[in-house]
Amino acid sequence: TPPKATPPQPTASPSLPFSPPYCPSPPPSSPPYCPTIPSSHTFRLRQLHSLLAPHKPLEFINNQPEASLEGLAPAEDLASFKEAQESTRQALGLGGSEEYRLGRIQFGSFEVDTWYHSPYPREYTQLPVIYVCEFCLKFYKSTDTLYRHANICKWRHPPGNEIYRKNLLSIFEVDGEKHKAYCQNLCLMAKLFLENKTLYFDVEPFLFYVLTKASHYGCHFVGYFSKEKHSAQNCNVSCILTMPQYMNHGYGKMMIDFSYLLTRREQKVGSPERPLSDLGLISYRSYWKDVILEYLIRLGKQDAISIKELSQESGLHCDDIISTLQFHGLLKYWKGKHIILRRKVGVVHLGHVMSHDRLLLSGFVGRTRSVV
Repeated sequence: TPPKATPPQPTASPSLPFSPPYCPSPPPSSPPYCPTIPSSHTFRLRQLHSLLAPHKPLEFINNQPEASLEGLAPAEDLASFKEAQESTRQALGLGGSEEYRLGRIQFGSFEVDTWYHSPYPREYTQLPVIYVCEFCLKFYKSTDTLYRHANICKWRHPPGNEIYRKNLLSIFEVDGEKHKAYCQNLCLMAKLFLENKTLYFDVEPFLFYVLTKASHYGCHFVGYFSKEKHSAQNCNVSCILTMPQYMNHGYGKMMIDFSYLLTRREQKVGSPERPLSDLGLISYRSYWKDVILEYLIRLGKQDAISIKELSQESGLHCDDIISTLQFHGLLKYWKGKHIILRRKVGVVHLGHVMSHDRLLLSGFVGRTRSVV
């Protein structure tokens, strides 16, 4: 009798860092997402070994060198950011909730000091550290429970649709109504680093945009911003956060730029929801100044400058444009008119090194594929 034909064995795609369906499928023309890694079982063992091995110490945030921003941002913005960051650190631990404030979280290979109280269950806030899965954001009391969870957790990126990708960076759009548990865990973790955040459990009316950075292990959480699906006040950002281990790398300004890109695609103008934190206000003022100076320098020596046209082109609200001009002393009321001091615009521009490496949002995937 002729030998039986061996059926073909399915093979995993060599261009994906982890097997489908837990990895977003790249378009046919996109390059390989990252190098091939071993099977999922071996991968989980390697991940847990790197996380829990006694010979490999955890990376503490306070010991991480900050990225140098010299030449990428004006000195006054850097000074304001450092001052606000220092005042925030000095204010840690104040308030009536200090007794039950969680001290640290272990997030992936980082152990991060928390800044504020978050309404985690009481049995968690009394622990010195809790362990958070960096992919599904579930939290646990010990390394043993995290170990058992990592053996069965199949998540390697946030839920929802991947709407942007460039190199190793991706942005996922997550609907709070469809992925309620993930968004609630995200809000609980974000409250550890945001003083004025009040949204924890009512996440259905919001969309969450999660920024990740890919590696052999998966898409690691970098930061996020959220917005209401239907905002009566045209707020394009309700909450924005960059994780402390990724601060001072430009990710916050990238998410701000992305939020205004979404606003322009909707043919609207937008503004972040108030009140802004100290660090958030500095980041937004720096971004607004970038956009306004680029617009004014591009116009050259035109006699008339329309704030309304600038607002429609950039997506910035008129009030934000006026407040930014006034903050930098570029706007003056003279003979019943508001005028822009062109000479001072040149002075501000010379003292402000334009961040030409603002990430161009031009690699959309799926239903929002476009070029800015």
